[in-house]
Amino acid sequence: MDKREFLVKSGLAAVGIAAAPFARAASTTVNVGISLAMSGHVAAIGNNVWKGLSLYSDLHKDSLPAGVHIDTLLRDDKGSPDDIKRIVQELVIRNKVTLLGGVALTPQAMAVAPVVTQAKIPLMVMNASTSSVTRKSPYIVRVSHTNWQTSYTLGVWAGGHGYKRVYTMVADYAAGLDSKEAFAAGFKKAGGEIAGSVQTPITTADYLPYMAKVKESGADALYIFINAGHINAAVSAFADSGLKKAGMKLIGPGDVSLDDELAHMSTSAVGMITAGGYYAGNKIEANQKFLAAWKKKYGQDAWPNEEVVAGWDGMAAYHDLIKETRGKFDTASAMKFLSHWKNPDSPRGPISIDPKTRDIVQTIYINRVELVNGVPFNVNFDKVPDVKDPWKELNPA
Repeated sequence: MDKREFLVKSGLAAVGIAAAPFARAASTTVNVGISLAMSGHVAAIGNNVWKGLSLYSDLHKDSLPAGVHIDTLLRDDKGSPDDIKRIVQELVIRNKVTLLGGVALTPQAMAVAPVVTQAKIPLMVMNASTSSVTRKSPYIVRVSHTNWQTSYTLGVWAGGHGYKRVYTMVADYAAGLDSKEAFAAGFKKAGGEIAGSVQTPITTADYLPYMAKVKESGADALYIFINAGHINAAVSAFADSGLKKAGMKLIGPGDVSLDDELAHMSTSAVGMITAGGYYAGNKIEANQKFLAAWKKKYGQDAWPNEEVVAGWDGMAAYHDLIKETRGKFDTASAMKFLSHWKNPDSPRGPISIDPKTRDIVQTIYINRVELVNGVPFNVNFDKVPDVKDPWKELNPA
């Protein structure tokens, strides 16, 4: 599928080449190159981001200035760092894109950062969540989230709401370890104690043996960050071990309670508390309009998640740039605009880009999984507004 090019016409097409200023900046067509994992082990992420991105384009193509069009070129990188590096090089040289986006995983962001730096083309990261990503190139802007935004914030919140000792269980890969570190830092800052920790292999499907260590710790709660496809198994093991019945709480970042996955999880998830930048049940007008459009296109039983919304918001930022400049921009003006971009009407609520870090600023919602119409669903009960990336604040450049 990596050989296949998806050409989606939502209105606009291409300005220019790799270097800044772009040679074709006066064109009324802007080429946007998108590289995502549309197949492979993280295909769900890529497909979710693409659905959000393409839905925004479909709904807003008529809002572009007269004569201005966007051509969006989607390529499948399978979640591979080598593939995305090659694909972005091809998009820059062969397709002469002037904006780039996508990037499911942190290793991919690290691999492609030198390419966009050399080409001087803006790259909108729509998922990769390690905090240091935006420091790897001055042309990277992130519109999704960082692990520290969700996990550190949850740690501080938990420490301030009666949790004294928490055991952490995370998948043994970069994002899991980053999440564990973030939660521990926030929890300790709020006076909490980490009762113990375990890293599980990403291939693990049986989490019951690990629950014995959790029980022995005497912790108030178990913090989990488990890779996609195994979350339900971990949640079920927590209940089957008797820990839930004994009164221990289950907490984690929003990654472990994505709205679309919750609908297919067991009722063992009920009671789990998570922190994330989006939940489908948000009653704000912007989200209700977004949900109506989403369900009209993908079905009444389909639910979007934070990956979808990151794609939506990423394309919203690019549309705003193109409308503001009528498709006539160079690298410097594009980066200045994107680094100061704000959107009061995102489905997740007001968001903005911090011009100092080029990272997202957003509300982090504290949600509890409850049964709604017989199905596990995120229900919000607290929130922390205007959260910047804590890691960057603790580790200034």
